[in-house]
Amino acid sequence: MKRKINTNINRCLTILALLLLAAGLAMIQYPNVCQHLYKRKAEQIISDYQDRLDEYTRPQPESGGGEWDWLYEMIVQYNEELYENGQSSLVDAFSYQQVGFGLVRFGFDEEMIGYLSIPKMGIELPIYLGANRENMANGAAHLTQTSLPVGGINTNAVFAAHRGMSTAAMFRNIEELEAGDEVLVTNFRETLTYRVAETVVIDPADIDAILIQKDRDLVTLITCHPYRYNYQRYVVYCERVTETGNESDESGEKNGERNGQAVVTGLRTIFRYAEMSKSQQRIFLEYWIPVGITVLLIILAAVLLVFKRKKVKKCTEL
Repeated sequence: MKRKINTNINRCLTILALLLLAAGLAMIQYPNVCQHLYKRKAEQIISDYQDRLDEYTRPQPESGGGEWDWLYEMIVQYNEELYENGQSSLVDAFSYQQVGFGLVRFGFDEEMIGYLSIPKMGIELPIYLGANRENMANGAAHLTQTSLPVGGINTNAVFAAHRGMSTAAMFRNIEELEAGDEVLVTNFRETLTYRVAETVVIDPADIDAILIQKDRDLVTLITCHPYRYNYQRYVVYCERVTETGNESDESGEKNGERNGQAVVTGLRTIFRYAEMSKSQQRIFLEYWIPVGITVLLIILAAVLLVFKRKKVKKCTEL
């Protein structure tokens, strides 16, 4: 009877330990699961956008141009007017939120103008017109009263995205970007290639920092700074490049090389921890501490199960 009671107690303790282990793992991995789910959601949004473009596309034989030339020309005119009037309507943060050039009136289902791809950061984000809360929660938001993302001299399309959301990385690792890194913008018509030219930290009220710059074709990325705080902005200026040929293939090769060297890169990151910015250190710790705890919990569970098996075997022999 005593042996049976001990066996039942040991069994209950084992189940309790495993339940605690499972609960701990679930809590630790919750952000990673959310990140994965958001990534899948963004991929689906982008895929649906491409499918809808095929439905929206209608030949315009009377214009003598391509299927999207009519909309492209209207946007170019809008961008030119922005530059000529000095973006005079850009007076405060609220100016970024209201859609200045809507796509819904042209038959689109929503104010999504394309998507943003940053190979170095491993992200693709849908781009919505207007930096309101809903759009910011779903992807990158185009700041109203800045150029629409179709390229061209004297344009600067500014995209904002969250950095500290636990459910979506978005611009979390923006400080990884260095001069020369690719930033791709796909709109309803084509994919434009930009390269990082400069990074700066600005005050949130510094509107001049994101204005159109004469004779330049820019895309500007902006997010909160430092990581987990909101009193500054981290800004990345990206300049258009016009190379043609196998650029995309080369980029793909580079991406493959980066994926293949992920472990090596992670080890190098550990050794250069002291050289990181405060934001990068916070991100590093947020990622690796849960990983370490997860490994320890798995080891603990394995030791517990082995110990139990030996104990049961010993009791059986007796």
